[in-house]
Amino acid sequence: MTSQLRIETFCLGPVQTNAYLIRGEDDNKAIIIDPGMNPEALIRRIENLEIEAILLTHAHFDHIGGVDQIRKLKGCPVYIHPLEADWLTSAKLNRSAHWAPQIEPIETDPAEYDLAEGQTLQFVGHSFKVFHTPGHSPGSVSFLCGNDLFSGDVLFRLSVGRTDLPGGREADLYNSIQSKLYTFKDEVKVYPGHGPATTIGYEKVHNPFVHI
Repeated sequence: MTSQLRIETFCLGPVQTNAYLIRGEDDNKAIIIDPGMNPEALIRRIENLEIEAILLTHAHFDHIGGVDQIRKLKGCPVYIHPLEADWLTSAKLNRSAHWAPQIEPIETDPAEYDLAEGQTLQFVGHSFKVFHTPGHSPGSVSFLCGNDLFSGDVLFRLSVGRTDLPGGREADLYNSIQSKLYTFKDEVKVYPGHGPATTIGYEKVHNPFVHI
């Protein structure tokens, strides 16, 4: 029987972005999903850990602020959907330039690997299945591992991701949630890009934006 993930949440940066540190049975190995801005607390936590990979749900600035610092520190690869590969290297595309001078423009080295719909990644002794879930942004993805779903800015507790930024599309967002995320078991726990965790079953009943 496969052990459960051990998931630690770090709320990072000026817009309180959730970064997730995920381990399996091995205490010394982990992956990170969406290392956001001002990642000092996360960096302290991983000082003695081997980081196998950084997975990105999408490439808006608040989700990628810690990418290069952690990648260079730990020598780990970065995974992103190809529709947003060039966002990592462009402060204009990842929207950090939009917030100058309040924040420094964020530009990182390119990702090492692409993500694709239906792909299965093996990390920390577990399988993470990739679902392309556009709408909030064109390259948004969600990661499902057992009964744990990392939804980025697609689905939140009692809310959904905004679609008014460049590349966002409301119809795509609702389709991603209804045709993909809402097909998962009700007990699947949702770890979103912002705010508290929820479950698929709870959102199917209570989310005011997307109903079954």
